Amino acid sequence: MQQLSGLDASFLYLETAEMPMHVGALSLYELPRNHRGDFAAELRAHIAARLPLLPALCRKLAWMPLNLAAPAWVDAQPDLDEHIVAIRMPAGSGQAELERKIGELHPVLLDRSRPLWKFHVFDGLAPGPEGEKRVAVYSQLHHAAVDGQAAVALAQVILDLGPQPREIETKKLPRRRKGRLGTTEMLRGALSHQLEQLGSLVKALPAAVGAVSQVAARSAGGALGETAAALWARIGGGAAPKKRVGNLGLAPRTRLNTTISDTRAFAGVSLPLAELNTVRRRHGASLNDALLFVIGGALRRHFAKHGPLPRKSLLAAVPISLRERGDAAANNQASMTQMSLGTHLADPAARLAHVLAASASMKATLVGIKNLLPTDFPSMGVPWLMEALTAVYGRAGLADRVPPLANLVVSNVPGPTVPLYLAGARMLANYPVSIVVHGVALNVTVQTYDQQLDLGIIACADAMPEVAEFAAHIETAFEEFKGLPAAAPAAEPTIKSKAKPVAKATRKPRAC
Repeated sequence: MQQLSGLDASFLYLETAEMPMHVGALSLYELPRNHRGDFAAELRAHIAARLPLLPALCRKLAWMPLNLAAPAWVDAQPDLDEHIVAIRMPAGSGQAELERKIGELHPVLLDRSRPLWKFHVFDGLAPGPEGEKRVAVYSQLHHAAVDGQAAVALAQVILDLGPQPREIETKKLPRRRKGRLGTTEMLRGALSHQLEQLGSLVKALPAAVGAVSQVAARSAGGALGETAAALWARIGGGAAPKKRVGNLGLAPRTRLNTTISDTRAFAGVSLPLAELNTVRRRHGASLNDALLFVIGGALRRHFAKHGPLPRKSLLAAVPISLRERGDAAANNQASMTQMSLGTHLADPAARLAHVLAASASMKATLVGIKNLLPTDFPSMGVPWLMEALTAVYGRAGLADRVPPLANLVVSNVPGPTVPLYLAGARMLANYPVSIVVHGVALNVTVQTYDQQLDLGIIACADAMPEVAEFAAHIETAFEEFKGLPAAAPAAEPTIKSKAKPVAKATRKPRAC
């Protein structure tokens, strides 16, 4: 058996009716000219041919006796009639109708007795500008099975580079023993796994303590303040701001920091990739920095209208990948950090300097500890504890009273930069659909596709029903970013006796 890691299994324990833990995407496709077939049936045949290369779609959960430890994956053949379903939309439906449908479907939990995935195929959509027939697919995969980059790797197997599906080898993958695992066998395997993880954590402890101590010392030394000063001077802001930029701390309370319901609101928006890259290079910003600036600008507009706009900067929880280059395993290898968005600053140039400084600080901190963050840990007894705490947290409304650590989640998942096809249909857009939780009722996930960035915005509909309006604010904030004057070259500091020069901003590997 293959026991789930502690991180993978945690998405099962955290799941409730109010907090579905599946991720996916709303993808829009253009069918080949003169297409007359049933695309849902064609997709079932297409997936059936690819299943030998998709082990993540051919496994289900086997629960430990008495739910003592993390469950295991066992082989299971998916019933494609159940996992790929057709939905007829009202004739002429467009983006707004699709988005409302995703809001209805997303709260429906996946069946845990089956492989944890499902595809919804929508037809009846309005044709393209030249009469092209279109369909859409809403994919759902449980977060216990994949993270963002694992989902991208999965899509690379399912999708093709041209309208003609490529030939694949039909050799079947080696299968584990069929039949129900015995209680003794499951407990023995679970105990062995717990001991392995405990040993790994003990071995890593000395290095972890040293790295954390160095990070704390560096933060206490005020390196972040120097970084902010350098970036402020670089954009021509004159004297350095008196207050230092910081990521770690508590977020200001907003209506997003609440106990969520089982309702969802969804919207998608696309930004031109080439244009965004041109602008962000002009300001010395990474793609992630540019996205955070744009999303921060949209948040400022949203709260300025729907109020109140906090006097303190909003904080984004930003997932960071712990995955080694080339690792396409279908599991979770990610952690989370904080990022200040500068939403308290009205001046866009000052807000951009704030974001760049906060980003540089975050990356400098992660360099020392990124490889020490665990994705697996002993889970004996954890299912009982986490499920009980999750239930109490939701029922008691603790998210309404506990100080928030973040106001929203912003995730940037690298994707393909070329057109892709599914069962002969060309993908036009791919809007990610992610997770919101108690206390953080908004999630913005971004994925690169072809020549654009597709942003999927999902929120608790009770906390933030205006997601379509927020998507429009993102477009406005992008225009604001384009209108910012180019950054002035940094002036050489005048160094007087015994004076410390201003530290230059460092560029570290991007967090995603």
